[in-house]
Amino acid sequence: MRFVFALGVLLAVYCVVDSKRIPPKIQVYSRDPGEYGVSNTVICHVSNAYPPDIKIEIFNNGEEIPNAKQTDLAFTQGWNFFLTKSATFTPQKDDKTVCRVTHGDKISNFAWEPNM
Repeated sequence: MRFVFALGVLLAVYCVVDSKRIPPKIQVYSRDPGEYGVSNTVICHVSNAYPPDIKIEIFNNGEEIPNAKQTDLAFTQGWNFFLTKSATFTPQKDDKTVCRVTHGDKISNFAWEPNM
């Protein structure tokens, strides 16, 4: 009987911890100031997320930018996870560069703003 009780307590604790969902903080920026026609790197940084089911995609005008590089998934002491993905691109006037982050079943799109 004690085993069943202990198992029930462990299951309850797991459900409480598993239901803790922290939406990520998402930052989209470029390595260098934006300049049309000049190669640059767009960076999408996802931080403070829990659980660690994070997917990052970077698009330019609806097409995923090839050869993007992604860091390993890392975490803080408080078990909040972070991940960064970057891609080389050459911004052109009227381009739409977007970072798409999937966290669990929620998809969010964040545009890179060239500040030009």
